[in-house]
Amino acid sequence: MKSKRVARRQLLRGGGAALLGLAAGARPASGQIWRSAHSEDGKRLMRYGERSRFVKSERYISDNKVNMEMHGDMNGFDALTPLDEQMGVITPASLHFVSSHGNAPPDIDPQKHRLMIHGMVDRPLIFTMEELKRLPSVTRIHYIECRANSPRGGEERTLQQNHGWISCSEWTGVPLSLLLKEAGVKAGATWVLGESAEPTKGAKSIPLGKAMLDTLIAYGQNGEPVRPHNGFPLRLVVPGFEGNFQVKWLEAIKVVDRPYATYWEHTSFVKGAGATMSLGNYWEQGPKSVITSPAGGQRLSGHGYYQIVGFAWSGNGAVRRVEVSIDGGRTWSDAQIQDPALPMALTRFQLPWRWNGTEAVLQTRCTDDRGQVQPTKAHHTAFWGDWGPPHGNPIQPWRVTRDGQVLNAL
Repeated sequence: MKSKRVARRQLLRGGGAALLGLAAGARPASGQIWRSAHSEDGKRLMRYGERSRFVKSERYISDNKVNMEMHGDMNGFDALTPLDEQMGVITPASLHFVSSHGNAPPDIDPQKHRLMIHGMVDRPLIFTMEELKRLPSVTRIHYIECRANSPRGGEERTLQQNHGWISCSEWTGVPLSLLLKEAGVKAGATWVLGESAEPTKGAKSIPLGKAMLDTLIAYGQNGEPVRPHNGFPLRLVVPGFEGNFQVKWLEAIKVVDRPYATYWEHTSFVKGAGATMSLGNYWEQGPKSVITSPAGGQRLSGHGYYQIVGFAWSGNGAVRRVEVSIDGGRTWSDAQIQDPALPMALTRFQLPWRWNGTEAVLQTRCTDDRGQVQPTKAHHTAFWGDWGPPHGNPIQPWRVTRDGQVLNAL
């Protein structure tokens, strides 16, 4: 008992070995827990802030096969972010896309929830939520993009249908590297497995190098606790990696010596029969951009001045250039990139445009700080084949007709 008290004091003073005392599950001494001076009934509370009744932004129910075959509670449906209604680079948590494969969010009591670090470690650790929140934390802005967020053909497809599986949040939590270093990673370990508390026990393998670099165990999203659909009370945030790595409702991190072929790897994340695990992992997502106005499903109100606006992003770093074409890619102009242009985050761009009523094909391409350029559909297909990666990043063209209707031009 004496050693646990010493470890806990070391943590509060910044001692490096203190995580062991926290993870041992010891409770704070009497008098160390802050309580309100008033009873719950005596508090004067204001309702959770509501938006104006004139604001109607809502997520779109996905038309994917999982949802079409669903029966019962819509709480398990997947939903798409209305990108054209987003202001700034932060997506409101209530409009963050949902990809739950038919699972409603588990009802997790944070007071009872535990995070376990186990596997190939010297010291298995178990943390309560209160203990995690006492550790050094970081706050970072990163996007999360579902691997299904790929533009498809069909002129009636809208912006949301082709690109609504992406959102960007300010995430707050504990660096996974902090916990792994304290647990002590054994020689020979090369991967970590994030394990979920969802009914289908979702899990995903992450290279150990990425886990130690910038992976975050997040309990905060946009200044409040992570929402249930986004993984309350804990989720992994793996910057720049496709969405299936960002395990929601996180309950364990297992350190291992190889990637695990989990349920979703077998059913969804590999290419055809006999595919290896390596084919099911695309890891960092390439540079990508999309015009959100004018965009598919919209209509211009008349001739005149417009701002071509949209988002660009890259799983490999920050966006450094966005080019816009109004003639289907024959000529290009540099768009203005709006600050902040952060690594692995949505970045806004804009370009003034005067529409004279003639048909136009609007499209963009972005370049990241590694010099990688967003590919055309032809180049994308030539490299990946017709199947392509699920999170494909080809250039998205929108066709503006003479009557102002905006159609998908893929």
